[in-house]
Amino acid sequence: THNLPPGLEYLNQLDQIIIHQQVELLEAILGTETSSKYEIKNHLGQRVYFAVEENDCFDRNLCSPLRSFTIRITDTTGREVITVNRPLRCNSCWFPCFLQELEVQSPPGTIAGYVVQNWDPFLPKFTIQNESKEDVLKIIGPYATCGCFEDVDFEVKALNEMSTIGKISKYWSGFVNNVFTNTANFGIQVPVDLDVRIKAVMIGACFLIDLMFFENTLDGL
Repeated sequence: THNLPPGLEYLNQLDQIIIHQQVELLEAILGTETSSKYEIKNHLGQRVYFAVEENDCFDRNLCSPLRSFTIRITDTTGREVITVNRPLRCNSCWFPCFLQELEVQSPPGTIAGYVVQNWDPFLPKFTIQNESKEDVLKIIGPYATCGCFEDVDFEVKALNEMSTIGKISKYWSGFVNNVFTNTANFGIQVPVDLDVRIKAVMIGACFLIDLMFFENTLDGL
């Protein structure tokens, strides 16, 4: 474990990660898009990390699901251990040359890996890459992500897309939470022996999936 990026030692023990978006009272009352804040927990509900989105009000309210951002993830001591950077890019299958790409650093300043959107006319598809931009895993979502009264699963697959090794799940949390506060609860399930750097990249993938598919949807209906 002495070779692990500082602050990621705890991920070495986890095969399940819970991400809970905090309720923003201003957003709930006024409908104004505010900077997202997330608690990252283990399967027992114990907080491991805290994440805060950084961008400006213009990006959040005009670009919304497409907005660029930097998310800074800190451990329980307040030390930044993961940085997630998302540039402003396209979100349409009609522009396959400029689809989403997200960079994850751990420690900050050192590339841990990337999340790259793949073109597909029907399914949400992403590739998880390591720091050298070598493909490691695939993420494939469902045809419909509305999640009416049920969880929505994005399957984590081997590169051949045949075997499923985990999933990123958007948990359905009820009408009031989804419609009025737009907050999200996600679960990440991966093999416990997966490289901690790739686990950090999976956390970044979860943030990207949240903004792309659930930021402005009434998925509780």
